[in-house]
Amino acid sequence: MINLHGHYRYFGTYLLLVIALISTLLFAGCDALSGDDEADDADTLYIYSWGDYLDPEVITQFEEETGIHVVLDEYDTNESMYPRVKEGATTYDLICPSDYMIQKMAENDLLQPLDYDRLPNAKKYIGKAFLKQAESYDPGNRYSIPYCWGTVGLMYNKKMVGGDVDSWSVLFDPQYKDEILMQDSARDAFMIPLRLMGNSMNTKDPEELEKARDMLIAQKPLVQAYGVDDIRDKLASGEAALGVIYSGEAIHLLKANPDLGFCAAPKEGTNLWMDGWVIPKTAKHVENAHRFIDFLCRPDIAAKNFEALGYSTPNPAVEDLEADDMDEEEREIAFPDESTYTGQETYQYLGEAVDKLYTKLWLQVKVE
Repeated sequence: MINLHGHYRYFGTYLLLVIALISTLLFAGCDALSGDDEADDADTLYIYSWGDYLDPEVITQFEEETGIHVVLDEYDTNESMYPRVKEGATTYDLICPSDYMIQKMAENDLLQPLDYDRLPNAKKYIGKAFLKQAESYDPGNRYSIPYCWGTVGLMYNKKMVGGDVDSWSVLFDPQYKDEILMQDSARDAFMIPLRLMGNSMNTKDPEELEKARDMLIAQKPLVQAYGVDDIRDKLASGEAALGVIYSGEAIHLLKANPDLGFCAAPKEGTNLWMDGWVIPKTAKHVENAHRFIDFLCRPDIAAKNFEALGYSTPNPAVEDLEADDMDEEEREIAFPDESTYTGQETYQYLGEAVDKLYTKLWLQVKVE
């Protein structure tokens, strides 16, 4: 009689050995693949930045010089970026927020301090005046390196507006009814009446903010539109007399329409904004992030980005590289005298309660 149980027992043992062998090989293969993935991933840098805020050629050059592969995601506002980073939906190594958002991220323990021993170009080339300005939102420059900066200014059509413009008050002049373009942004909109009243653009005083709201509501019949990118297009085509724009857009607009003029800093004062590079606390490629920041601080690389973006750079060495290719008006916008920005305020994070108040009051302006 054939011992079927014996055959099954030996077959079962054999089968278990085969399964064990296959499993070992599979796991070994997986480990090898995992090791390869980790090795490949070690030469990667995950960046989260504004749209069109890095010259593609700069990224390519960094990859060629370092062997580090850059993966770039983009966002359109600080407010859309923040929850994604806070919730940890995706792990990024490097982010480029604005001034007040850098402060907010630091206060909410989302950032790690920079290692300046890894940033020799930043220490050598970033202007001291800009580092000092950045301390208003990042004391000690602990978490951020300035990248681009500018002001919120006034662009005007010289054929439609008499004389030079140097005051925010022109935006409240009834003779320009339906010829005024305002930024669709609570902070940028409220900044204007606050400065006209002599108040800080970083005020937390509800009474001051309510008075600013009332001024904006009174101005509303004069406003053709509240916008963002469309302001640039309307000014270029001569569809409006006046518009609130960022200084980085001014150079392109002056080239597009020679009838335009620009006031970078109205006499009542304006916002001097700064965007800077920060490393999230959850970053996995910290060394690569430092290498990219320092790469961007090289004068030749900063000049490439300036040429592509048009926004002013906190790297004074770029002016020597670019000045010969710019006319006087362009130089004054891109590389203004220090008096243009000395003493100007930079937006600060005002806390959740004041953020909600701004949102509430801005909504009242829009729906009035």
